[in-house]
Amino acid sequence: MKEALFYSKQENNKVRCELCPWYCELNLGQTGNCKVRINVGGELFTGVYNKVAALGTDPIEKKPLYHFHPGKNILSIGEVGCNLHCSFCQNHNISQCFASDFRGFKNVTSEQIVNEALKTYQNIGIAYTYNEPFTFYEFMLDTAKLAHIKGLKNVVVSNGYINTGPLEFALPFLDAFNIDLKAFTSHFYNKYTKGQLEPVLQTLKIIAESKTHLEITNLIIPGLNDDEKEFEIMVKWISFELGNQIPLHLSRYFPQHKLHLSPTPIEKLESLYEIAKKHLQHVYLGNVNDEKRSSTYCRECGEMLIKRNWFLTKIIQIDSNGNCDNCGISSKIVF
Repeated sequence: MKEALFYSKQENNKVRCELCPWYCELNLGQTGNCKVRINVGGELFTGVYNKVAALGTDPIEKKPLYHFHPGKNILSIGEVGCNLHCSFCQNHNISQCFASDFRGFKNVTSEQIVNEALKTYQNIGIAYTYNEPFTFYEFMLDTAKLAHIKGLKNVVVSNGYINTGPLEFALPFLDAFNIDLKAFTSHFYNKYTKGQLEPVLQTLKIIAESKTHLEITNLIIPGLNDDEKEFEIMVKWISFELGNQIPLHLSRYFPQHKLHLSPTPIEKLESLYEIAKKHLQHVYLGNVNDEKRSSTYCRECGEMLIKRNWFLTKIIQIDSNGNCDNCGISSKIVF
């Protein structure tokens, strides 16, 4: 174990974790809401340092990131634990598991992860994903620092449930985010994730203001967050507060974990796609086979720039600066 960052010591050997909005106050031996940070002897430690629960190479599009080094691979790592408790989580076997209970860890150092990334074919860097990366903040940060020294990129796939201080401290070492904006009502967050909406919105604004690459995913769950009026309020907020060039991924829901509803109707996804396109320049459908709505088009002339079929990506007519070959307009795609 390694001593955690962002906590304060309290009376009677208590500690107060200040990493995320839960602000867990822990007695000796207690573990935080994230299931990985524990009070040992009046100090806060992380139980997920120098180990991973999952490691593999993915297409960057699988994160999903469509405007960040399209067509490349990225080494992806994950741990156990999460500071939200979504009833529909697709990775609940690791995200909702205590570090002390998990038996599938692989011991690995930051140096070993970076070396693996360097020798992986067509690999641009390291993605911190699968569970909530900010719950393994210390290991992610140390790995990210070393990755930057070696010329690699760092990608975070997160629920955005992080306090401002820790987020801003890590930002210089991070190159791209996909933030999961699960809905746009406090009721949904309270009932289905046990968290709050406002901290996630604050995270999105901080990342957007930092100019770090940002994309957003919204999982569309039938009857829970697919109201079209509510959805339009959300995409208007994204456009006004973050910018209308932020890519938005609308992902199809399938039954997972504790939530057993029917999969999202394709027609509903298409309807929400059209609403989003009124306010955002780049909207994509995920978890569906829809080449048209998964490909990237020039915001000015409408020509196809990047063609996608699931995770197969083909660059059509865009230069290395992200400009359309036809009209020269930038789509702010990072190569």
